[in-house]
Amino acid sequence: MTDLPAGVQLHRGFFDAKDQLALAREIAAVIAAAPLYTSTMPKTGAPMSVRMTNCGEFGWYSDKSGGYRYEPRHPLTDEPWPPIPPALLAAWTRLTKYALPPQACLVNVYDSEARMGLHQDRDEKDFDAPILSVSLGADCRFRVGGRKRSDKTTAFVLSSGDALVLGGEARLCFHGVDKILPTLAQPLPPELLAQGARINLTLRRVT
Repeated sequence: MTDLPAGVQLHRGFFDAKDQLALAREIAAVIAAAPLYTSTMPKTGAPMSVRMTNCGEFGWYSDKSGGYRYEPRHPLTDEPWPPIPPALLAAWTRLTKYALPPQACLVNVYDSEARMGLHQDRDEKDFDAPILSVSLGADCRFRVGGRKRSDKTTAFVLSSGDALVLGGEARLCFHGVDKILPTLAQPLPPELLAQGARINLTLRRVT
């Protein structure tokens, strides 16, 4: 595989098949408690192709009136977000070595046509903290570049069970998902397959 930019750490198969299934079922419970919604672009109000929800102290949301932001409550139910599953908290501690726990876990649900354009994660106040991403379900082609949108990018496949850390020099790198691939390393349980093909879990510090 092509060498990754400094600060990008890829841990292939960090969650084995058994642990993936257990985590997927916990995420299904999160979705049941905090239903999926569709954020919209701040300038145009156009819907994003990825549906999402959150768990943790804060949840990410975007709409035309308020822009990109974190909220302490679900935008539709006005309920607090469910807690982050213990397996994800343990992965954060082991892989990031960061002293403070994550405050938000974005649950992004991709159908076969969804994608995510190149972007930076800049809505947090703590850029010293890394970002941890965990993949479940279908493979995707992930792309990562530098701190400028025009910087050279590298694309590689993320599979179910993989964990990816963006820290240090890579904390503010542009990254995105080109496409969902017609391959599946680990089937999702039926309650999640009904929602989408791929689940991405992104843990972050917010404050």
